[in-house]
Amino acid sequence: MLRSRTSRILSAIELVLLAWTAPCHAQGDGKPIFNGHDLENWDGDKRFWSVSEGAIRGETSLERMPSTNTFLIWRGGVLKDFDLKLKVRLRNGNSGVQYRSRDLGHWGVAGYQVELDNGAGKSGFLYEECGRKFLALVGEKVEIDAQQKPEVVGLLARRRDLVASHYYKPQDWNEYHIVARGNHLQHFINGVQTVDVVDNDSKGRSLEGVLAFQIHVGPPMLVEFKDIFLKNL
Repeated sequence: MLRSRTSRILSAIELVLLAWTAPCHAQGDGKPIFNGHDLENWDGDKRFWSVSEGAIRGETSLERMPSTNTFLIWRGGVLKDFDLKLKVRLRNGNSGVQYRSRDLGHWGVAGYQVELDNGAGKSGFLYEECGRKFLALVGEKVEIDAQQKPEVVGLLARRRDLVASHYYKPQDWNEYHIVARGNHLQHFINGVQTVDVVDNDSKGRSLEGVLAFQIHVGPPMLVEFKDIFLKNL
């Protein structure tokens, strides 16, 4: 009898703790935009995108290979000023997270991309898909002028030091964090800032656009995304 009553009390305490902690998590990280079960509000070529074990899965093989880069696009809204956190795992190949990007149709996008690559010191740089290409490498503080020229104005850290710190874990889960306010862009991986960019190119920059995940054309690849939280700023 005492054991049964104790169990009921413990269960009640657990429910209270869940009620307290769940809202705090939502408030701190933003709104979840992936339900962990299916691709509701996400749009991509179903030959390559699926959900498995609570994660979005992008996969190609020798038998199923896209002819160009293809993307899974979030249809739940448009990114403007935002704070995005998510966990990613790249088993092999190359991928990226697109933000404030243009929808080109047929699951193609163009715009800002956070790099996802298992090569040393590559993950976290800023690239522009179908645009100005390399804008900031890992460890750099960059200002882009009106003529579309990126200028390194300082260092967050030397890339070799970041590599030595193991800021990124190849073939394992990593937390990506992107913050965009106006023309100021910041990338973080596992709490370590990788780039800091001010984009003064009024013609080339983007202040709003879609969120998307990349499957890169090339050798067979596998990438996974989960725990995706978006907060509008």
